[in-house]
Amino acid sequence: MLAAAGCAAMAQAAEELGDAEAGKKVFNECKGCHQVGPGAENRVGPHLNGLFGRVAGSLEGFRYSKSFRRAGNSGLEWHADSLSDFLKNPRSVASGTRMSYRGLKDETKRADLIAYLRLFSDSPSDIPEADPTAIGTDHGLDPGILALQGDPEYGAYLSSECTTCHQAEGGDEGIPSIVYWPEEDFVVALHAYKNKQRNHPVMQMIAGRLSNEEIAALAAYFEDPE
Repeated sequence: MLAAAGCAAMAQAAEELGDAEAGKKVFNECKGCHQVGPGAENRVGPHLNGLFGRVAGSLEGFRYSKSFRRAGNSGLEWHADSLSDFLKNPRSVASGTRMSYRGLKDETKRADLIAYLRLFSDSPSDIPEADPTAIGTDHGLDPGILALQGDPEYGAYLSSECTTCHQAEGGDEGIPSIVYWPEEDFVVALHAYKNKQRNHPVMQMIAGRLSNEEIAALAAYFEDPE
């Protein structure tokens, strides 16, 4: 009975924030980098289970930008109001974030998204079913390509063509960050350009010149360029 009451209270709290079901659709904008729900893992971004009440930049096992760590050290915690401010303009909260997300200006959609994320912030046994999704979960790439062990030193040598646009320190000023990506996600993304599954002529040209071994080397380097 207590568990049922807890679930009911959680659902009521989410409903007061916004429409969680509508928020699930808004989350489609986030799931290229974030997972949520049973089995969710850190990928390009941290998983979002248990987000409410968490100190910013504190999830174990994820490598945050210095900006996020500073925000957490300054006392930032994730609640409905702080999440709304962050989702509206991420750089107003963490100026040096590596996120390529530009913000969600629509107040109703922000409330709906926050209500959806709230569903995943109680005990693990209460987390509703959801299919965790992220870059690389349905790519059809040859497992042999994913199994290649890249040489990070060779990747560093090759990286200059990448860092003419992408910031090596992980900042994002108009161009998404590629620093600290999981190797598999990086490999999948580059091969998507190479195979013309992603529509970006410049990236298609660059990726098309790279061998499988070179892509693996770049992925190994950018996962931890320090």
